[in-house]
Amino acid sequence: MNVESFFSKNIKAALKNDPPGAWMPDMPDDCIRLSSGYPDPALVPAVEIKGAVARLLDEEQDLPLHYLGSPRIERLKQQIHKRLAERGICVLEEGLLITSGACQAIDLIARILLDDKAVVAVESPTYMEALEIFQNYTNQIISIPIDEQGLQTSRLEEMLDERKRTGLTLPRILYTIPTFQNPTGTTMTTERRRHLLELSIKFDFLILEDDAYGELSFGKSPQPIKSFDKSGRVLHVGSLSKVVAPGMRIGWVAGESEFINALEWFKKDLDHPFAQSTMAVYLENTDLEKRLGLLKDVYRAKCAALIRSLEQFLPESVSWYVPDGGYFVWVRIPGADTSQLLSQALAEGISYVPGKYFFLDQTDGTEFLRLSFSYADEKEIIEGIRRLGQLITAFSS
Repeated sequence: MNVESFFSKNIKAALKNDPPGAWMPDMPDDCIRLSSGYPDPALVPAVEIKGAVARLLDEEQDLPLHYLGSPRIERLKQQIHKRLAERGICVLEEGLLITSGACQAIDLIARILLDDKAVVAVESPTYMEALEIFQNYTNQIISIPIDEQGLQTSRLEEMLDERKRTGLTLPRILYTIPTFQNPTGTTMTTERRRHLLELSIKFDFLILEDDAYGELSFGKSPQPIKSFDKSGRVLHVGSLSKVVAPGMRIGWVAGESEFINALEWFKKDLDHPFAQSTMAVYLENTDLEKRLGLLKDVYRAKCAALIRSLEQFLPESVSWYVPDGGYFVWVRIPGADTSQLLSQALAEGISYVPGKYFFLDQTDGTEFLRLSFSYADEKEIIEGIRRLGQLITAFSS
């Protein structure tokens, strides 16, 4: 039997791409994991979530375990709606959809808006899993460079003008992580956020704002692009993965109700009722502002330890962005191939993600790597960078 003959045309095309997660290195058990974009294990509220499960089942018995789940699912939606309003994102009740994590939200948006004729614009570099999702729907993806102030909207405008002048298809969606971007840690300025919105109106495209790290600021949190949106151009995607627990798979999309209705049509019952009910109970009994303060303090200190270590152990030729929040530091090693260097790093017990996986054209990322300061503890961070520094110094000399 020829299994491939049963696949649809678009699936055959998608399966030609690298498999999901191909970027994840195989790590030794004792490896210092500066590759992992995961929360600090000590900050995952396992005891509190266990208590939320017990309370939920004590109060509602079997109800949360059925298809329709607990009434608290609606309560979770109200909690997230209120939180968004506090951040300046005001949408109607029917303008919010709870999803199974941010990736499901991105996938649903791609599903209702993209086909093989649609063009998607992305930042360069960008979140590799979003790239994987978009490539499942279209191969017409164009990239716009970022700098230390985020997406270069002037370059975007030049590209849009050129495409319009020459009759090329304009983007249907622009995907951006404007706040503490993955992988670079950079943050788009307010001026550029407003400019991006102006361009979306002028050139008639939608903005998919991925705000996964937006509440993990080391100082004042930037306003989401959606908070400036008066024309309904922004689909705002968020998640509790970085501030509570990724395994709970709680994300959302906020936008115009017509978009949300279409997303819900295709999401159908692909929910996790028990996880959503549990999260609602957890939030009922948690001072989220206090928790966010703790997370910010811990990650601020870890980031500072990483930056100090880079300054101490890496050659002067190496450069990086200093983030104002989030999980990541983006490093450039002139003349290096960080994919080849990774095997040596793993042998020394340290992991990172090579930069090539964050680019549409992977050759653009040869000299870069992404470091995460969220998962490892401060001592591990310092030791990991010391070992990495020895490798890079040997390469550079």
